[in-house]
Amino acid sequence: MLKDITIGQYFPGESIIHRLDPRFKIVITLIYIVMLFTGGTPLCLCIGALYTFIAIALSGVPLKMFWRSVRPLLPFLVITAVINLMLVRSGDVLWSWKAIKITEDGLNISAFMIVRISLLVMGTSILTYTTSPVTLTDAIERLLSPLKKLHFPVHELAMMMTIALRFIPTLIEETDKIISAQKARGAEIDTGSFMTRAKSLVSILVPLFVSAFRRADELATAMECRCYHGGEGRTRLRQLKSAPRDYIALLYTIGFLAAVIWFK
Repeated sequence: MLKDITIGQYFPGESIIHRLDPRFKIVITLIYIVMLFTGGTPLCLCIGALYTFIAIALSGVPLKMFWRSVRPLLPFLVITAVINLMLVRSGDVLWSWKAIKITEDGLNISAFMIVRISLLVMGTSILTYTTSPVTLTDAIERLLSPLKKLHFPVHELAMMMTIALRFIPTLIEETDKIISAQKARGAEIDTGSFMTRAKSLVSILVPLFVSAFRRADELATAMECRCYHGGEGRTRLRQLKSAPRDYIALLYTIGFLAAVIWFK
């Protein structure tokens, strides 16, 4: 299960999505999120799904990677959908048994929630799949640069966000190693009662926190050895420059958003 989590991973490539300006990709991602949560009809959701799969095809990243990003969330989505089915009582009753009633509105809300969250995870994953952490840091810092006039630590915020995103795959890999080591020592992690498995999490979380703090200390030492003193006076090897394809992609996304608003 842990190996299926692909958040924060970067897949190098030369697709048109890879070549887009990361600043535009961040803005497009925000517009995409608005697009998904603006429409409340099946047609609006189909428009969002069409946009998502076109972007996935243009990114050049295998579709199975996006499925791997959604699969760990499926149990939570199913549980939430079942709760909605039980609690929503408005609409025509499709099936009932004693105090349990499944209505048409409850079924629609549950289906919308599952599809919408799945599209959200798949669509936003394109940003990290096609943008390197260093480039993403520069893009966030450039977008938030007006806040520097208010003495807001823009560079430090962008650096923290990117480091946190970058270390998600590392911590997942570390967790998988710890679980394998504990199983080799006879720990019952996947078996036994719920309380037994809950107690066994302590043997995973403690070494994981120790490893995370150790990595953080090593990273801080490495940055100090390289004379890192924040973003003041720093220059960049690669300057971010927009191109016509960036504006075309932005207008293309705005067009889909306008279509969702029109059919809303």
